[in-house]
Amino acid sequence: MTLNQNNHYICPIPSKLKTMKYRLFYFIAFIAITFLSTSCKKSGSKSGGGYAVDKGQLIGAAPASKWSLTKPKGMVYIPPGTFHMGSSDEDMSYALTARNKSVSISGFWMDATEITNNEYRQFTNWVRDSIAAKLMGYIKQGTDGNEYIDWKKANTIKWGDKATMEKVDAIIVTPDNRIFGKKELDATKIVYQSEIFDFKAAAQNTDVTIPRSKFIIKKAIPVYPDSLCWVRDFAYSYNEPMSKKYYSHPAFGNYPVVGVNWKQATAFCEWRTHYLNSYLTSKKKSTESDFRLPTEAEWEYAARGGRSQADYPWGGYYLRNKKGCLLANFKPGRGNYPEDGGFYTVRGDAYWPNDFGLYNMSGNVAEWTSSLYYEGAYNFQHDMNPDIRYNAKETDKPRDKRKVLRGGSWKDVGYFLRTGTRTYEYQDTSKSYIGFRCVIDLPPAQKKGKKK
Repeated sequence: MTLNQNNHYICPIPSKLKTMKYRLFYFIAFIAITFLSTSCKKSGSKSGGGYAVDKGQLIGAAPASKWSLTKPKGMVYIPPGTFHMGSSDEDMSYALTARNKSVSISGFWMDATEITNNEYRQFTNWVRDSIAAKLMGYIKQGTDGNEYIDWKKANTIKWGDKATMEKVDAIIVTPDNRIFGKKELDATKIVYQSEIFDFKAAAQNTDVTIPRSKFIIKKAIPVYPDSLCWVRDFAYSYNEPMSKKYYSHPAFGNYPVVGVNWKQATAFCEWRTHYLNSYLTSKKKSTESDFRLPTEAEWEYAARGGRSQADYPWGGYYLRNKKGCLLANFKPGRGNYPEDGGFYTVRGDAYWPNDFGLYNMSGNVAEWTSSLYYEGAYNFQHDMNPDIRYNAKETDKPRDKRKVLRGGSWKDVGYFLRTGTRTYEYQDTSKSYIGFRCVIDLPPAQKKGKKK
């Protein structure tokens, strides 16, 4: 205790307290300055341009501050590269439909596995719920004047509830089609309203007076898989259990979806794009590229896994490893179906992936591509991202509806598992051995702490 000039006792402040006091003062001052500078930046950015921001200089205008989607869930990045497209071994049929040529492919993302039953069911459930929501009046008015589904209410729909089934009677099978009077969904009425822009036709058009609407293609596409294909594909064969349970039973949830034709596969890609971009828009983020089916060249490049001259995705010349274990799900020998571990299909992530991290690029199920099947396509396609497409109409000849299939399936012999083997199926046909996977055009994901 000491006396001041007024003869009052005072208590001196310890040096440590003085230090803490100064630190607190500087901390408060720092926060205040930061707040003011941030406020100034925000107020300037709200002007949307003008002298206050760019001072009359050309500084550019980015569509967004950063990418909305850096790594799509369940996908792996396929880096750009060059490879020899076509058969890596003798052309057994001597058809010369896959002449070997060097082509270059730009980078893209691809599903690590085929689209599974669970993943495709998310699509069919969305279509089902959207139709039911309209029937039940779960609609809200958008700020743009259009009507939209109120998904907060649509997600509360109780399927199987008596009151719900009465309200959605329009999509329930009619009484004469019920078994023991059970009310079930009419699969033919679960339809996705597809709307796509035909870039090919628009690019070839030189008449600027033709409106954009002329290149918009609208179709109604039933989305449920054709489960009867399990019975239809094999004459004099008992496959009814797969027809009844493959798509509906939880045991097959992670198995590849089958019974989906090319139109349904493309509709799934369209919905997946719409579903993602609707979410990004709701969060005020920039939208991303479209999901789509891979081209024939992209599929083969991805299947090879960087091994340009390999016969199979695992890089070897044989269907077994050195221990004698089969490396894919197909029809080994003279038809020993269960020898490879699966009588029919197997899980989407079964067996070892190739060097790109892709599973079952050979075997399990054959896969749709976006490319039109034409025997001489390799002779005139470009060597940069080669592709040949055609949006076939219902009135077109069957020849114009052929789409390239790749990879072979659980019921095929080893020849169809080769990365260079190509075959086809008609776009409106569904099979118990054909599935698909999606790709999307996005830049590679940046590694944390590194800038390119």
